[in-house]
Amino acid sequence: MENIYLILIIVLFALAISDLIVGVSNDAVNFLNSAVGAKAGTFKVIMLVAALGVFIGAAFSSGMMEVARKGIFHPEQFYFNEIIIIFLAVMITDVILLDFFNTIGFPTSTTVSIVFELLGAAVAVSLIKISQNADIPQELNTYINSASALKIIFGILLSVIVAFTVGAIIQYLVRIMFTFEYSRTMKQFGSVYGGFAVAIITYFILIKGAKGATFMSDATQDFIKHNALMIQAVSFVGFTIVFQILGWFTRFNILKFIVLIGTFALAMAFAGNDLVNFIGVPMAGFESFKLWMASGSGDVNSFLMSGLAEKIDTNPIFLFAAGLIMVVTLYTSRKAKRVIKTSVDLGRQDEGEERFGSSFLARSIVRTSRTFSESLGTILPAKFKNSINKRFDPLQQKGEKGKVAAFDLVRASVILVVSSALISYATSLKLPLSTTYVTFMVAMGASLSDRAWGRESAVYRITGVISIIGGWFVTAISAFSVAFGLAILIQWTKTPGIIFLILTASVLIYRTHMAHRRKIHKEEASRANDEIEKYDDISIQNRCTTTLIDTLKVVSVNYENIVFGLIEEDRRKLKTALKNIKELNEETKLLKDNSSDTILKMREDDVETGHYYVQVLDYLREIAHCLSFIVKPAFNHVDNNHKELVPEQVNELRSLSDALKELLDFILFVLKEHKYDHMDEIIYKQQLILDQIAKFKKLQVKRIKNKDTGTRNTMLYMELMAETKNLLLFTINLLKSQRDFMSEIK
Repeated sequence: MENIYLILIIVLFALAISDLIVGVSNDAVNFLNSAVGAKAGTFKVIMLVAALGVFIGAAFSSGMMEVARKGIFHPEQFYFNEIIIIFLAVMITDVILLDFFNTIGFPTSTTVSIVFELLGAAVAVSLIKISQNADIPQELNTYINSASALKIIFGILLSVIVAFTVGAIIQYLVRIMFTFEYSRTMKQFGSVYGGFAVAIITYFILIKGAKGATFMSDATQDFIKHNALMIQAVSFVGFTIVFQILGWFTRFNILKFIVLIGTFALAMAFAGNDLVNFIGVPMAGFESFKLWMASGSGDVNSFLMSGLAEKIDTNPIFLFAAGLIMVVTLYTSRKAKRVIKTSVDLGRQDEGEERFGSSFLARSIVRTSRTFSESLGTILPAKFKNSINKRFDPLQQKGEKGKVAAFDLVRASVILVVSSALISYATSLKLPLSTTYVTFMVAMGASLSDRAWGRESAVYRITGVISIIGGWFVTAISAFSVAFGLAILIQWTKTPGIIFLILTASVLIYRTHMAHRRKIHKEEASRANDEIEKYDDISIQNRCTTTLIDTLKVVSVNYENIVFGLIEEDRRKLKTALKNIKELNEETKLLKDNSSDTILKMREDDVETGHYYVQVLDYLREIAHCLSFIVKPAFNHVDNNHKELVPEQVNELRSLSDALKELLDFILFVLKEHKYDHMDEIIYKQQLILDQIAKFKKLQVKRIKNKDTGTRNTMLYMELMAETKNLLLFTINLLKSQRDFMSEIK
C-alpha cells in the first residue's frame, strides 16, 4: 500500500517542478517589469540581480507552508487518502492553469490560484464525505477555513484600488519634482530621494523578503516589527549622506541603484514568501506521508491528519533545489519574457503596436476622463496649467546600447518604492495583498499619471488593464472549479483517473508549449529586420518585395485549398485555410499599423516613395480581406452541412482556380525578377479571368431560373465570384504600386 502512495508523493514533486517553472515564468513580471522597462542595465545584469534575490529568498525561507497545510481547510478533519486526493487535484490544476496564462502572456496571481485550488478541492472532498456518511458533522465550515478565502477576495479588491491610486498620486508628485529632464533636479534632490527610496526598500527586505528566514530569530523579528520607524529613519539619514558623498566625488547613478536594489528586494520577497505557492502542496503531501508511515497505521481511510496542524519546518535541501530551479527558469523561460512584455507594453511612454483592442468600458472611461479634464481646465489658471504641462513634456530616454527605454528610471524607481511600501505596510497589518496585483497596478497607475496613456493609446491600454484584472477573477473561478472537478474525478476513478489526468495535463502543456514556441519563432523572425537602428531605402525595398512574395504565395495556396475544400466538402482543409487567412489578416494589419515608423526611416524628402509604400500596404490589406470574405462563407457552408455544389459549378471553380494560380505564379516571377515590363501581359491575363468570372455569373443566373440551385448555393457562389474579382483587381493594383515604389527608390 505504501508503495502506491510513495509513487503519488513522487508525482506531486514532479508536478512541483513543473509548477516552479510555470510559476516563475508568471511571477517574473513582479520584479523584472521596472528594471527591464527602464533598461536600468543590460538584460544580463538585471537577470543576475533578480536571480540573486530569488536564490537568497528561496534558500533562506523557513519553509513553513501554512497555506497548503492548514490555511484553507482543517487537516484534522480529513483522512490521509483524502488529503492526497486534494493535493493531487490542486497540483494538476495549478500547472495547467498557470501554463495557460503564461502562454497568452497574462500576469496572474499564484497566491490566488493555489488558495482557490485548495478551496475547490477541499470543498469537493468535504461534500463527498458529508454525502457518504451521516455520522460525521454535516456543516461545511467544520472542514473548510472559509475566512482565508474571503480575506484573499478582499485582498484582490484592495490591491487593485489602493495600488493604482497610490501609484498614480506618487508618480504625479515625483514627476512634477524631477520632470523628464531630471539630470539637473537629481543633483539637487537626488540624495534625499535616494535615501528615502532605499530606506523603504531596505525595510521591505527586512519585513517581507527576510520574513521567517532561518537566520532571523523571533527576537530579531519582534525588534524589526516594533522599531519600524527608527529603522527607516536611520536608513534614510545614512543612505542620504552616502548618496550625497557619492554624488560629489563620483558619477554614481542613484536611480539605477534604486531600481536594481528594488528588483533584488521584490525577487527575494517573491522567492521567500511565494515559494509556498509552488512547493507547499508537495511538501505538505510529503509530511502527510511521513506522519502516516510513522503512525504504523496501514489503513489510509482511518488515519486523520491532525499532525499537519503542527509547525513543520522544511528540509533546506528542498529549498535550495527549488531556488536553483527558479533561477534556471528565470534565465531560460521565453514565456516569462512574454508576460513581462505585456506589462511593459501597457506602461510604455511612446506609441506603437497595441496588443489589446478597444472596448466599450475603456472608451467610456476615456470619454468621461476627457470631459472631466476639460471641465477642470476651465477652472485652473492658464499659467498654472502651462507650468505643469512643461514638467510632463516627455523626452526619449535611452537605455543601454542606445535603445529607447519603455519608460524612464524615475518612473521605474517610483513603481518599486511604492510597491515595496504598500506590501510592507499590508504585511505589518496582516492584510493579504498580492505581490502581483500590487506591482502591476502601481505600474499602471504610474503610467496613467505620467501621461503615457495619451489619446492615441488610452483606450487600448485601459482595455488591456481591464482584461488583466478580469483575468485575475477568472483565475480564482477557474482554479476553484477545475480543482473541484478533478478532486471528484480522482475520488471516483482512483489510480486510473490519476494516470489519465497526469497524461492529459502533460499533453495540454506540451501543446501549449509548441504553440507558444511557434508563435515566438514567428515574432522573432518578424523582429529580425527591426534590429537595425536605421534603414536605407534599399533595405526597405527588399523587405517590401519579400513581404509581397510571401503574401501572394499564401494567397495562391489558400485560394486553391478553399476551392477544393468546398468541392470535396473537406471541413478540415477549410478550417486550416480559415486559420491561415486569419493570421494573414493579422500580419497585414500589423504592417499597416507600423507604416508610419517605416516611412520615418525613409529619406526626409522622399514623399513619393512613402506614398507608394502606403498604397502597397493598402492593397495588401484589401487582398487579405478578400480572402476572408471567400473562406468564411465556404467554411460555413460545409460546416452547416448544406447541399454540395452541382457538377457545373465544380468544373467552373476548378477552371477559375487553375487560371488564378497561373496568374499569381506569373506575378511572383515578375516580383522576384523585377520584370515589370511584363505588365501588359499580366493585365491581359487578368482580363481573361474577369471575362471568365462574368461568364460564370451568367451561367449561375441561368441555373437559378431553371431552379437547378437553391438560395444558399446561389449566395455562396455569387459571393465567391464577386470576391475573386476584387482579389484580382487589388492584386494588379498592388503590382502597379510596387512597380512605382521600386522606380521611385531607384
